[in-house]
Amino acid sequence: MKPVTTAATAAVVLAVALGAVAVWQFTGDDGGPAPLDTRARVYREVDACLLTGERGVTAGTPAAPVWEALREASLSTRARVNYVPVTGEQTTANAEPFLNTLIQRRCAVVLAVGAPQVAVVESGAARHPEVRFVVVGDGGDGGGSGAADNVITANSGAGLEKTVTSVIQQAVKDAEETADETPEQKSK
Repeated sequence: MKPVTTAATAAVVLAVALGAVAVWQFTGDDGGPAPLDTRARVYREVDACLLTGERGVTAGTPAAPVWEALREASLSTRARVNYVPVTGEQTTANAEPFLNTLIQRRCAVVLAVGAPQVAVVESGAARHPEVRFVVVGDGGDGGGSGAADNVITANSGAGLEKTVTSVIQQAVKDAEETADETPEQKSK
């Protein structure tokens, strides 16, 4: 090889290396954690769960407007929302393990849509006073009369979103108050 070509190649390699070092130094990358993704949503430690029939929340099902109300409530409260469809036979006996799953997941609010789902919530709510239950139907009065003190009945029409949001807001508020308690206060 010619000495000029070797020197030119060495100069180019050196310039690229110095350029890379300069970029690294002047971009401020100090090896610390990357900034949070501004598109990521930070949720509160509150779950609201919907128990539905086997068709879930697809359009045209009784659960679809309830799911939409839950999603809207999540936007304003930052509570996590999810749904679990009861698969198989649509009976109260078959819906019970699905309800128990939501209780074990520590859902702060459980909403139920459909006759078997509503029946299992109404029969089991008293055993779980720490959970708020909302049963949704066409004939409910929306006034809070239910099988137990922690069951609210809501109409599936007008006012559903307001009822759902209100219940979730209260659950978020209660969770925040509980989180602020000292261990001594929690043990009382």
